[in-house]
Amino acid sequence: MSASRLNLRARDFGVQYQGETGSYNAITDVEGVAVGHSTIIKGEGGLIVGKGPVRTGVTAVLPRGKTNDPVFAGWACLNGNGEMTGTTWVDESGFLSGPIMITNTHSVGVVHDAVIEWMMRNRSLVGNPWSLPVVAETYDGKLNDINGFHVKREHAFEAIEVSSPGPVVEGNVGGGTGMICHQFKGGIGTSSRVVRIGTLDYIVGVLVQANYGLREQLTIAGVPVGREITDLMPEEQPTQPPRDQGSIIVVVATDAPLLSHQLKRLARRAPLGVSKVGGFGGNGSGDIFIAFSTANPRVYSDVEITDVRMLPNELMSDLFLATVQATEEAIVNALVAAKTMTGINGNKVYAIPHDRLRAALRKYNRLC
Repeated sequence: MSASRLNLRARDFGVQYQGETGSYNAITDVEGVAVGHSTIIKGEGGLIVGKGPVRTGVTAVLPRGKTNDPVFAGWACLNGNGEMTGTTWVDESGFLSGPIMITNTHSVGVVHDAVIEWMMRNRSLVGNPWSLPVVAETYDGKLNDINGFHVKREHAFEAIEVSSPGPVVEGNVGGGTGMICHQFKGGIGTSSRVVRIGTLDYIVGVLVQANYGLREQLTIAGVPVGREITDLMPEEQPTQPPRDQGSIIVVVATDAPLLSHQLKRLARRAPLGVSKVGGFGGNGSGDIFIAFSTANPRVYSDVEITDVRMLPNELMSDLFLATVQATEEAIVNALVAAKTMTGINGNKVYAIPHDRLRAALRKYNRLC
């Protein structure tokens, strides 16, 4: 099954993007990477804290599937009004053990605890009797009863257990269920690029949870779409002045043999992709990025000297470009896949209208 059959994507419009994609145009084009979602949608009408309505969930990215084998990793932050746990140990050790989880702001704790429990059950605490999981968040409180604590351990378990390689469902799913992007409905998006270095091809794959941005800055394939589609603004009670107070989480995966300091460099390029769509890291935005490499399997050890392969820094520039390109397209894929959603108190966020998006792209000669 092609990824485009799961949901409509940017390239289905004929949007012109540079770079060659992998088979799925997804983070799962990096061999071994698996993605899973647990989506919670229930209730309608006025907000009753603890009862709903509920529009939230959990997304899991597993670098080597359920295989117990840490990967080299690095992370970066553009604006810190957000959370990604476990990153101080990623900085210190250079390794990432276990899945990367993404949920809503007030569910980080329960997901964090659930990952530790899952890893203990599956004997995945490599070399140590403790775990410092990576759990990231963006805020879905405009559509979701975020203070009702509806994400439970079981939802984190589900996201991990159903994770799989292949096509990735995008839009209103998992951690992206209640998210808003450039004042349209946002959520989960993914994309990939093939990078040839010498005689070898490598993959860079990106997954985003997009929940940031103002309409007037929205730019797709170089087109000022936010200035072309100025209506269909979010309907919310009480009405609030527009501010860039959302967030974006970007996960970058590659099979290129990079070490932790090089992966930090890769993570630092993700915000350039965000900026191409119109993000600028506003004061209220949490813009946090993590990158990992699936190369160098079985190099983690507490007792033995191991050998690793490393790509020279001088050969990394094409990987930087691929990260920017895939991040940009992943955000647009999230927007295109997302559907109009009504949440708490009748608050309504519209999906980007596909016909008008096509018209704007055609106006600026940006369709193939």
